[in-house]
Amino acid sequence: MPFENWIAFAAASFVIGVIPGPGVTMIVGYALAAGRRAALFAVAGAAGGNFTAMSLSLAGVGAVLAASALAFTVLKWLGALYLIGLGLYTIARTFAAAPAAAPAKPIAARTSFLGTLAVTALNPKTIVFFMAFAPQFMAADAPYAQQAAILVASFIAITASTDAVYALLASSFAPVLRGPRVRRWAERAGGGALLGAGLATAAARAS
Repeated sequence: MPFENWIAFAAASFVIGVIPGPGVTMIVGYALAAGRRAALFAVAGAAGGNFTAMSLSLAGVGAVLAASALAFTVLKWLGALYLIGLGLYTIARTFAAAPAAAPAKPIAARTSFLGTLAVTALNPKTIVFFMAFAPQFMAADAPYAQQAAILVASFIAITASTDAVYALLASSFAPVLRGPRVRRWAERAGGGALLGAGLATAAARAS
């Protein structure tokens, strides 16, 4: 792979990482609802999900999803329903707790990791996108597997870095959220972000 191709790919990946999408929305939602630890675990989950989605795409699954409306729709709704359910649960738990009671138990870091991993890995639009995006930067006369590995590793490293910045910035507001009333509203905002990501996933189309 020519070095200039890799530079172009890295620049494009950085732009993709900076522009907020459903993954960033989930990470910010976890940061607001559960704090920095859960948000950073969500970043790790997104990295694992991107690895899975990109690997599946470069292995040919993206072509199957692009050709099969049923497969695309099934995967899309699995991810969307999970996000919508988690968002509604996060919001509902703030109303279930009595105002004078201690804050509800925060979302576990493991939950944020697995949730972001599952939704990112099973996002059919992401898999189809990688199929069209990554090959543009590959050289026809170089080994495919080696180039694919470089692109996967580069994309994950770059987007994980931008995701981590979002996680740290969102969670930096934690000191302001110590009051029970403010914390409840912050958790509702986080739940709303997850709900919004679910609705955006549900509205996604194959092209």
